[in-house]
Amino acid sequence: MAPAHVLVFPWPMQGHINCMLHFATGLAGAGLHVSFLHTEHNLRLLGLASAAAAPRLRFLSVPDGLPDDHPRSVGDLIELARSLKTEGSVAYRALLTTLLPVPPAESPGGPSSDAGVDPGFPPVTCVVADGLLPWAIDTAEELGVPALAFRTASACSFLAYLSVPKLFDLGEVPFPAGGSLDEPVRGVPRMESYLRRRDLPRQCRRLSETVDVDPMLHLLATGTAHNVNARALILNTAASLEGSAVTNIARRTRDVFAIGPLHAASPAAPAVASSLWREDDGCTAWLDGHADRSVVFVSLGSLAVISHEQFTEFLCGLVAAGYPFLWVLRPDMVDAGGQDAALLREAIRAVGGKSAARVVPWAPQRDVLRHRAVGCFLTHAGWNSTLEGIVEGVPMVCWPFFADQQTNSRFVGAVWGNGLDMKDVCDRAVVQRTLKEAMESDVIKGAAQALAQQVRRDVDGGGSSAVELQRLVAFIEELSAQPSHYR
Repeated sequence: MAPAHVLVFPWPMQGHINCMLHFATGLAGAGLHVSFLHTEHNLRLLGLASAAAAPRLRFLSVPDGLPDDHPRSVGDLIELARSLKTEGSVAYRALLTTLLPVPPAESPGGPSSDAGVDPGFPPVTCVVADGLLPWAIDTAEELGVPALAFRTASACSFLAYLSVPKLFDLGEVPFPAGGSLDEPVRGVPRMESYLRRRDLPRQCRRLSETVDVDPMLHLLATGTAHNVNARALILNTAASLEGSAVTNIARRTRDVFAIGPLHAASPAAPAVASSLWREDDGCTAWLDGHADRSVVFVSLGSLAVISHEQFTEFLCGLVAAGYPFLWVLRPDMVDAGGQDAALLREAIRAVGGKSAARVVPWAPQRDVLRHRAVGCFLTHAGWNSTLEGIVEGVPMVCWPFFADQQTNSRFVGAVWGNGLDMKDVCDRAVVQRTLKEAMESDVIKGAAQALAQQVRRDVDGGGSSAVELQRLVAFIEELSAQPSHYR
């Protein structure tokens, strides 16, 4: 039987890389060979060699088609998607072709043992591509390689995207001019009792009778529709968190694997770098100087951009709440040329000096969230961050920015009860009041701890996610053992 060798190809943004690298290391730990496909731009940022990074795990790369000095920011995602689909897809096809067995007619001795650049790696037998790269799945299948779709977002948001055509048919979108965003939404299975207009992806709000579908909504909805036709769909979630959504998705797919939270299945950080940003190495030492559950950790992720006004409201609300805070403020985060980082440091010095707050451009988030001093997580509710907060049992205050974050934050506030949903409001009084409730509410703390205990059981031996991961490994091995149809 040919050894299984999986090519893992994430969408080239921080959150997708984090999640799929945990997945790749998990497959390698299960005995499979894994090639992790970065873009050349990201591989240079990470400083990784294409040689073996860990036993049975290596890194390869393809160009994304953009100049190296291109910002690749949230406003450029559609441009990145188009560039990947044109230039990137050509390079991807060429690379994948070199990773396949040499046909017997071209190699009298049978399949070549040096396929795929590294003689220590057998030919690729399976591709797992990010669901936002549907062409990567199609290309693999055209070349005779079985391909699976991996979605790094939540199951509940995936189901919302899957329901977009039905939402149009029911007249739920576009939203009527002047209509309330608190109106309930019909059409997303089993979410009718709590899903509101404001909990759908923000792109739905840009729709009107005279405007075509938002390009990002189109990308996400069409990708989702494509994903359900793949040989299988992989989700970084647990049945205990999103069982209803996973069940509804399963009715529309050939197979679905709920194998998360993946980062909790491997408590140690991956042996290889995954952050495109340089992490501040003083966060832990600073937290060590604070009492248990006394610090608010603030991070709005790798893509969110806020206005100067929003920055000011956040700052004033944080100061008024009276807790020490650790704030991740990327240089490109405030829409004011990066000058607000200096302004914030001055404000911190004015309200209590270095012990009152710390500002960093990027933080080792998992280490911060598991620190005893952190009592609340003010987050954008990206799925990785949501899962990391859940696993550590940290109460959350959610201020979503875009995409799946609107739906995730609703689940935190209205379904799981492990935090509060502050979407669509950026007012200092609301920030102050919401942080105080999250830091002091025994109900929220209890829900957060109970949820943490459950998901940890899910990823432990015999838990639902651990069993699903074993089933997935067996599924990939079975695909790899089938007669190949490479061309």
